[in-house]
Amino acid sequence: MTKAPFSKIIAGTMTWGVWGKDCDTKQMIELMNCCIENGITTFDHADIYGDYTTEAAFGIALNESKIERNKIQLISKCGIQMESASRKNVIKHYDYSASYIIWSVEQSLKNLKTDYLDLLLLHRPSPLMRADEIAEAIEKLKNDGKILDFGVSNFTPEQTDLINTKIKINYNQIKFSITDFNAMLDGSLAHMQTNNITPMCWSPLGSVFKNDNEQSQRLIKMATTLSVKYDVPVDVIFLAWILNHPAGILPVFGTADKSRIAKLMKATSVQLELQEWFTLWSASAGVAVP
Repeated sequence: MTKAPFSKIIAGTMTWGVWGKDCDTKQMIELMNCCIENGITTFDHADIYGDYTTEAAFGIALNESKIERNKIQLISKCGIQMESASRKNVIKHYDYSASYIIWSVEQSLKNLKTDYLDLLLLHRPSPLMRADEIAEAIEKLKNDGKILDFGVSNFTPEQTDLINTKIKINYNQIKFSITDFNAMLDGSLAHMQTNNITPMCWSPLGSVFKNDNEQSQRLIKMATTLSVKYDVPVDVIFLAWILNHPAGILPVFGTADKSRIAKLMKATSVQLELQEWFTLWSASAGVAVP
């Protein structure tokens, strides 16, 4: 099966279910169609979202929507074992045994009502993960056509290298934004570029609109000026800042607001000038670059 390219901006589904907007089937279908109509064809899931319920809710909506499976891409994650009524866990932990990875993917496929995932990510690193056992599970899932590609999430360069000794990692979904930019200073993004790993980033707007502090005020003031210049909303400027990084980062946005979704892809056409990019970074840091 030929792997379809991911959209430049990815729809994160965590807030579509009971952990957020608690969309019913009709609302989920509307959100899916809104995304697709605006060029966002990739949907990011994790088995744990909605206390293990959001994938199933999305799957029902996808089935009823009649959206062609080959027109979209589905990502999911596994490995986190939460305390939940649906799990016999006495403590939150991670499980990366081959049997659990395979079982978890099969559950995701059943819930999403699909035959395959375009990408499987290991959700968070575990100190007990065994690279050879992970590789065994991933190779089987690939050979069985249940996943097309493999990556990790929230892994450091060293943790990524450990898994890479046994099986190639092609994606790493990390926390990155104008207010959480350490990944471009600690070598994480450079490591991904060196090893042909495509970065994805969650929480791509960071804390700009969450905290009313001096940092946010500086950023919003600067971004407002740029939003007038480029004729896009302020939040699109912050996405453009990410997209302008040479690592080819794919932002995963978390909104379930159709009016905002319709504007997000505008970020792909905003080519910030060099000094504008650094001005935003300096506004966030509160100091000039070193």
